Amino acid sequence: MSAQVTTAEQWWGRFFRYGPYGLLGLAAIVSAVSRNLVMSPADERAAMVLLPAALLLQLWWSRSAPGGARRTGVYYFTARTLLALGLTWCNPFFSIYAVLGYFDAARVLPERGIRPGLLAVAVIMAGAQSGSPLPPATLMNWVVFGVVLAVHATLTMIFAQIGVREAEQDQARTATISALESANARLEQALAENAGLHAQLLVQAREAGVADERRRLAAEIHDTIAQGLTGIIAQLQAAGSTADTDPGLAREHLVRAADLARHSLGEARRSVHNLLPAALEHDDLPGALGKTVTTWSRRTGVRAEFTVTGTVEPLHDEVGATLLRIAEEALANAGRHAEASRAGVTLSYMGDEITLDVRDDGRGFDPAALPPYRGAGGFGLGGMRSRAERIAGTVEVETGPGLGTAVCARVPMVPHARDAA
Repeated sequence: MSAQVTTAEQWWGRFFRYGPYGLLGLAAIVSAVSRNLVMSPADERAAMVLLPAALLLQLWWSRSAPGGARRTGVYYFTARTLLALGLTWCNPFFSIYAVLGYFDAARVLPERGIRPGLLAVAVIMAGAQSGSPLPPATLMNWVVFGVVLAVHATLTMIFAQIGVREAEQDQARTATISALESANARLEQALAENAGLHAQLLVQAREAGVADERRRLAAEIHDTIAQGLTGIIAQLQAAGSTADTDPGLAREHLVRAADLARHSLGEARRSVHNLLPAALEHDDLPGALGKTVTTWSRRTGVRAEFTVTGTVEPLHDEVGATLLRIAEEALANAGRHAEASRAGVTLSYMGDEITLDVRDDGRGFDPAALPPYRGAGGFGLGGMRSRAERIAGTVEVETGPGLGTAVCARVPMVPHARDAA
């Protein structure tokens, strides 16, 4: 069980609530004991009247202080000081009660009334400590009174300065608390807005993930199934046109169509599971590109060459798969549309980047006449650019009617994961 911690402010609150009664009672006891030494019968009668008045004043203040205004505090301090002066006039020991003014002047008086209030208390204390009843009886008593008053006046200034600083600290504390409350309110509002934004971002992230997966599947289907079906149709058409004149050549076309169908089916399955292309399972990128160029050349009848420049380095799987798909798409476009007689593929390792160039001497086209790419993913030049951008790369095309086509893909040189580790 933890002990209750009492702060300094709580201690002062208790003192201002119960302290006046304690000081008044202590002053009454000491004065009663010393009445035969310093009090006349008239002083005793006056004290018997003033003492209950002081007690009633304290009782009234205890009830009105929590909700009292500054003006009420001025009335209380003035009345208490006058009562203390009268009691001290009867018996100097009643200054024990008067000393209370040093502690609560800054608490109950307005700022401009603090120093006069403290000075009045200083006069009472100096009179009580000058060695004779008020007013001082002899010149020496007046000298002592002046010296003691000077001391108390100095204390008055000190207490006044302390009171001003406490008031300033209270104002600063109040301003700080207000600022903190305002900041907390803004923070709570910001947290509520952030929670809403977080939920919105989660929804958008899910939607973006779904859209990205759809684009990936669309691109893979186009690059595998669609191209494979195109090749199968071309082989079947060739087989049909040569079935009567050259049965052997027709059977060769049928075999190629069957092989192409099996290959396309395997690539489609790998695309669904987001696996590497089959060509990169057993070969590095140069080897896979070389086989792809050879197969494409044999299928289309277009003479094609493959060249590698620079020092071959193992690539990250995603980089290799991206460049291979871009090469397949560029060659497929050349085979379907370019009517080329020659094609060339160059893979260049250039330190911090790797480039892939696919060129043909076909009829070319006007890039401005192409419909704008709408991000559907995996279709033509727009699809190649989309693939490259996923890994911070670019695709540029140089072409024109009758000038052939050159596709250049540039991607960062990201080493294989095992090598990077």
